[in-house]
Amino acid sequence: MERWVYGSLWALFAGSLLLRLARSQLLPTRALLHLGLLALLQHLCQACLPLPLGAPLAAAGCLALGRAAQRRRLPVAGKAVFITGCDSGFGKQAARHLDSMGFKVFASVLDLESAGAKELRQSCSPSLTLLQMDLTKPDDIRKAQQLVQPQTASTGLWGLVNNAGFDDTIADAELSPLCKFRTCMDVNFFGTLELTKALLPLLRSSRGRIVTVSSPAGDMPYPCLAAYGASKAALTLLMDTFRSELEPWGVKVSVILPGYFKTGTSCDPAYWHEKKEQLLASLPTDLLQAYGEEYIHEINKQFVKFMKIANEDLSLVVNSIADALISTTPAPRYYPGRGMRLIYFIHHYLPSVIRDLFLKAFFINQKLPRALQPKHQNGLKQE
Repeated sequence: MERWVYGSLWALFAGSLLLRLARSQLLPTRALLHLGLLALLQHLCQACLPLPLGAPLAAAGCLALGRAAQRRRLPVAGKAVFITGCDSGFGKQAARHLDSMGFKVFASVLDLESAGAKELRQSCSPSLTLLQMDLTKPDDIRKAQQLVQPQTASTGLWGLVNNAGFDDTIADAELSPLCKFRTCMDVNFFGTLELTKALLPLLRSSRGRIVTVSSPAGDMPYPCLAAYGASKAALTLLMDTFRSELEPWGVKVSVILPGYFKTGTSCDPAYWHEKKEQLLASLPTDLLQAYGEEYIHEINKQFVKFMKIANEDLSLVVNSIADALISTTPAPRYYPGRGMRLIYFIHHYLPSVIRDLFLKAFFINQKLPRALQPKHQNGLKQE
């Protein structure tokens, strides 16, 4: 009876911690510490006290440790944040949420007349400021800095949320035009770097936060995401470097690594069909013959099918962004999304061959290129 009672208490407490850990609301080290303390408390109760006294004491310990495990939050009043990529997706939802929390929000968009910009004007408070900015244009970044600086001169800028990102190519690295690699690097890496450096004096003065939305594709070799993944790998490493270098200044840096969510055009089949046709038209004849048009069609088909099951609820990512901004102990990395911790466990602890098979099984599993198929199959396809 005692084992069942104490075991049930421990299981309930462990389950609540794991749920909060999955939602990036708790640091792994803190979860392990509290589980260890609870196990010790239960052992002492079971060894020294009768069940009618020990069980209530253990339950009280669960509640006390649960409250202690909660992250303390900083007050929002008087804090200003700058968010990029607010036309749609995570940026738009984060701008609305942070505005509702009481932040002074500077939300950058590519087009001030876009549907997303109009929606933010209608749904947010008058304190939210919309500004047009293209991360590939230094003049836009300079104007954004000039706009923000006088409005935050006395308090500094509390937070920078680097959310804007770009990808329009789903193809093997060899099939991806070099210009696509450059564009991804210009937006996802160099533009973000330039903006961060421009706003760092304001962030240092407030001992504030830098929160950057990166991607698991920057940590793992996702099939057909070479251009995007390479830029995100550079971005994640840059932010890890900033986290170390800015620690003496009191600036905390976090990286968000979301799972699969429906944002902007990422789940629009017509958009990806158009990009596929543009890719086919741009490929050299010999390269197209080696891989085959059917190879590229199949990649596109699998990607569109995969994105149909993406999560429409963006709150996990938005809540991670908010936590990184106001928690007294923000996590260096957040993993919002279904199965992200499992994916990273496989990536870090299992052989690379298993990781590669796993990525192909649930994302894109390329077929054999035409040149590698048996000759009789090529003959059948050509007929």
